[in-house]
Amino acid sequence: MSASARPSALSKALAYPPLIALRPYWRVTIAAFLGWFLDAFDQTALLLTLPDISHEFGVTLSAMGTVLLAQSIGRAIGNTGWGWLADRYGRRLAFLIGVLWFGFFSAATGLSHGLVSLIVIQFLFGIGFGGEWTASAALLMESVPASSRAMASAIMMSGYELGFLAATAAQALILPHYSWRLLFFIGLAPALLALFIRWGVKESPVWALTQEKKRISPQDDRAPHAKFVLTLAAIQAIALMSFLEFQKAAIYSLYPTILRSVHHLTPALIFWPIGCFCIGSLVGKLGCGALASRFGDLRVILGTLAVVVLTIYPFLSAEAYPVLLVSAAIMGLAASGVFALVPHYLAKRFPSDTRSFGMGLSYAIGSLGQGLAGKLVPVLGRTVGLSASAQIFVIASSVVVGAIALIRPAELPGETMETEH
Repeated sequence: MSASARPSALSKALAYPPLIALRPYWRVTIAAFLGWFLDAFDQTALLLTLPDISHEFGVTLSAMGTVLLAQSIGRAIGNTGWGWLADRYGRRLAFLIGVLWFGFFSAATGLSHGLVSLIVIQFLFGIGFGGEWTASAALLMESVPASSRAMASAIMMSGYELGFLAATAAQALILPHYSWRLLFFIGLAPALLALFIRWGVKESPVWALTQEKKRISPQDDRAPHAKFVLTLAAIQAIALMSFLEFQKAAIYSLYPTILRSVHHLTPALIFWPIGCFCIGSLVGKLGCGALASRFGDLRVILGTLAVVVLTIYPFLSAEAYPVLLVSAAIMGLAASGVFALVPHYLAKRFPSDTRSFGMGLSYAIGSLGQGLAGKLVPVLGRTVGLSASAQIFVIASSVVVGAIALIRPAELPGETMETEH
């Protein structure tokens, strides 16, 4: 391709209709993306340093699984608590508080002096980790036009892979020469994002309109969350997130540990398979967002599940390094790509009055699934090996996710979101 053709190709990509429609909303889109990027950096810093921390504290990998479980319980509390906060006091304020919260406790992780203190700090970190996502996802989905929600969702969720990649690059530079604690001190960076949210991001127009209606008709302001109804669509959202998060954790939570302890790779060498996974994830999320805009969520979900099941063995067990790299890219493409649909998928299943709470509840219960996987995989791994254990749980959870996705609720309350403002 000639150099002169490259700008033309870029221009065509930027002329994609959902991207054009997003241009007036770049501030909220970038803020949501950066929130998830920083969240991911801080969370995956723990995954990347599990062997180092367990060695320094003199504890087993199963004990470190308890740390992951504590973080997930914190996420569940943050998801639901911030859902209530965002519905009551605004998406933007809840987003701002969440960013400051998880940044503070990420840095505090570097000061932990034993397993108990690490469990407590990571539990508190998890509260902000879950809360930030809940508020920012609702803010983004309610701010952008309906035609661009799938693409906005994909852009936001791609922040996780770039955060994971950045953390992997940082550990490759830091761990061979410095303590693992330095990686967590970088967690103070979210304070800069908080400034951008405070002065550069507007409140959700849907939430603002809902509050205006309540001011005009004060009787509508009675116990807003008493209206939350567990419809079939809501149950589907909660169930799907539970098993999708379980699958995700079984795939990648112990992946850095498997690369180091099973494949005996150095911190520098594990950068490349994780890098391939993250690049595949980034492409997959943007691709899944575009495909979902055209073909719908269901086909994309089922397609990615099939790829995950077919790729899980070489991803975790291939002996040849090049095969590890290729399978990591494919796994990222499918396993993480499907998460591009999550904010859009969940937002459609709850009405505006309880959307943040409903999305937060779905992610909260999903967080418990993630924490359970982080605990069960190493436990079964004592018997069948860590790689085989992860494969068993990934295949089983993928089948369940596919079955849940095939359910067709009679009504999706959030499909009328575009008429709410």
